[in-house]
Amino acid sequence: MRILIKNIRGLAGIYENPPALLRGAEMDRLPILENAFLAIENGRIALYGSMDDWGGITDWRNLEVIDADGRFVLPAFCDSHTHLVFAASRESEFEDRIKGLTYEEIAARGGGILNSAGRLRDMSEDELFDKAMVRLHQAVESGTGAMEIKSGYGLTTESEMKMLRVVKRLKEESKVAIKATFLGAHAIPAEFKSKRRAYIDLILEEMIPAVAEAGLADYIDAFCEVGYFSTDETMEIVERGAEYGLKSRIHVNQFNATGAIPKLVAAGAVSVDHLEVLGDGDAEALGGSNTIATALPLCSLFLGLPYTPLRELLSQNAAVALATDYNPGSAPSGNMAMAVALGCIKMKMTPAEAINAATLNGAAAIELADTHGTITPGKVANIIITEPCESLAFLPYSFGRPSIERVILG
Repeated sequence: MRILIKNIRGLAGIYENPPALLRGAEMDRLPILENAFLAIENGRIALYGSMDDWGGITDWRNLEVIDADGRFVLPAFCDSHTHLVFAASRESEFEDRIKGLTYEEIAARGGGILNSAGRLRDMSEDELFDKAMVRLHQAVESGTGAMEIKSGYGLTTESEMKMLRVVKRLKEESKVAIKATFLGAHAIPAEFKSKRRAYIDLILEEMIPAVAEAGLADYIDAFCEVGYFSTDETMEIVERGAEYGLKSRIHVNQFNATGAIPKLVAAGAVSVDHLEVLGDGDAEALGGSNTIATALPLCSLFLGLPYTPLRELLSQNAAVALATDYNPGSAPSGNMAMAVALGCIKMKMTPAEAINAATLNGAAAIELADTHGTITPGKVANIIITEPCESLAFLPYSFGRPSIERVILG
């Protein structure tokens, strides 16, 4: 199957030789070709150029022609932090927060992650898969073409493996590019409340080897936060994961500055995610490094938390990505278009910075930049076609709904 998109008002994110990622001031540059065409063949980007240089079509066989007059075309979003596989929503906790309980207070009385873990253990693998596939399709409708999905609601070896098997099926049965992350260190389960060290040893000695042997994960994660996993415990998990070929991408500094960021950067973490709070030296450690700072603005919106201080990170020449944190407790949405809008509205990113953070740098944060995140010949043809608009700034400006007319995956 071949597709020709013609009369494109602006073809954005075009590179013949794209960078591996963008840092600091580079993020405010988004290459756009006006009055363009884009040719797709066998699921890959074949060619693009100006309509003025287009020589016309000589072979019309198996060709779909799309007239994108007045519209922008850009790479599909790469959502590099999600918890898409879960058993049930948690709207009762949403009401508890409205009544004044904090995230930490809800967790202390058995809600939060432990609530999701209890429900997931009782649900069949097939039902988990069916529910997750619906969410995945909804995410695609808002522009997502690649995604990272974590475990972390199992908190037993078998339940964590069950989640990761669901992620594997999603990867096999959808057109979305998916990376899997093992997050056994999401919380201490209730049955280990009085024997914390035993659960950490279970992660180190049983879960990580089992996940690695089954080939079910690309990465390892931990919730490095007060009341969850300390910096020292997190670094133990990072090091053990590395022994089994699992690179690290870590939840950190959501509520408190833990001091872990410089250590994670030194350990070669692919990304550090959340960062609503930055401590002394954190921005400097990320500046110029290959560790991507991933902000999760939907979580800040939903929980009423501070937003990641991205301008500080960009001023230090950090590489920044945006993701949804799609999960049932603190960010029940996979809408990447909203993440881009909040990047602009709440974190003072320019539209170019926010789109780069959601495309090229999002792809880099899950090590898919060689195949996704830009309009480049040979890359996977995952693209967004907007509604008619005057500029790409309309995408974050129209935050009430995605101004997306069509998403093409491959």
